[in-house]
Amino acid sequence: MTEATTVQVLAAGLFALAIIHTFSTKFFEQLAHRHPAHAGVFHLLGEVEVVFGFWAMVLIVAMGFLAGRTEAIAYLDSRNFTEPMFVFAIMVIAGSRPILRFALALVRMAANFLPLHQNVAFYFITMAMVPLLGSFITEPAAMTLAALILRDKFFTHGISNRLKYATIGTLFVNISIGGTLTPFAAPPVLMVAGTWGWDVWFMIANFGWKAALAVSFNGLVVTMVFRPELTALDTGSAKSGERMPMPIVVIHLLFLAGVVAFAHHPAVFMGLLLFFLGFTTAYKRYQDRLILREGLLVAFFLAGLVVLGGQQQWWLQPVLTGMDATTVYFGATALTAVTDNAALTYLGSLVQGLSPEFQYALVAGAVTGGGLTIIANAPNPAGFAILRGHFTDDAIHPVGLLLSALPPTLVAIIAFQVL
Repeated sequence: MTEATTVQVLAAGLFALAIIHTFSTKFFEQLAHRHPAHAGVFHLLGEVEVVFGFWAMVLIVAMGFLAGRTEAIAYLDSRNFTEPMFVFAIMVIAGSRPILRFALALVRMAANFLPLHQNVAFYFITMAMVPLLGSFITEPAAMTLAALILRDKFFTHGISNRLKYATIGTLFVNISIGGTLTPFAAPPVLMVAGTWGWDVWFMIANFGWKAALAVSFNGLVVTMVFRPELTALDTGSAKSGERMPMPIVVIHLLFLAGVVAFAHHPAVFMGLLLFFLGFTTAYKRYQDRLILREGLLVAFFLAGLVVLGGQQQWWLQPVLTGMDATTVYFGATALTAVTDNAALTYLGSLVQGLSPEFQYALVAGAVTGGGLTIIANAPNPAGFAILRGHFTDDAIHPVGLLLSALPPTLVAIIAFQVL
């Protein structure tokens, strides 16, 4: 391990503080109630999505004092913020009413083929099919759709806390591994696919079929465990509102496809987003409130992770490269819980001469641990932002998420290590 600079040590310390902060947001909410004069600031610091952006700001200010303003700005300019911008764009478009109606129709159609109670079948398809859809429309889009469907169909109808945590834990894991059928949909796979020459056929043969089995099994288990509650749940028969013209749906799908197709070109997909906003303004009658606030908060969270994570290579890379293939799988699974899994695989792509076994173990471990915490996988903050308002005190407890994600994570371990 090379000797760390003062800035790198400081960044590591701030990164640790940010992780601790994510577990302490309830404390800031309590401070907001005790000190109403400063409630706004404490509420801001109590937003999980703000945490990494806040500590990234502290890092840049500190870099300005320690290394100079030019150095701090140069570091910011060297960061790649394509992923936060992409997640923002895809969340806003995927969360629009026409796209959501289309996704609901597909889920309902698939659920009708199952000989189960409507609620049970609908829940299973959402937990098992939508995450796999993420391999084609990208994981952030799949997370947005699944979270919105679950929110409107189940979370708004007063389900138990046990079901809420079991749902979000399983969903996060399934989204993380469900995007591995292709080389472009899961951020940790995307980081290495080009460098290591992984194409669609490689992904299906080595990851995809295992992920599909694990996702289906996880969805089936959580559905069967909570089948009595789902069956007894009165989801009502509310009408879907005004009929959605097919041309409107098709245009929305084209916007979504365009953003996915140009996911690596922010000038293109942000331009498409601006056109999309103009189109939705012209046809307001077919829209609900766009999730701009949620999308911006998630983008801010991910941007902060990019800034803070960029200074962690000095200790992460030696830790990873000091492991063998088996150890790196479990090491990557554990490290993913405290840092973004795409950052781990990106560091691996910088190392020359890694064996195919090591490469597989690193990526498999990274996607396996992607549901353990909110920071483990880029789409997780999107699901968090959409669903957290239906948890007690509008907060998803990190320990509750961790414990609920452990069983489906164990299934993923078996799938990638034993099959």
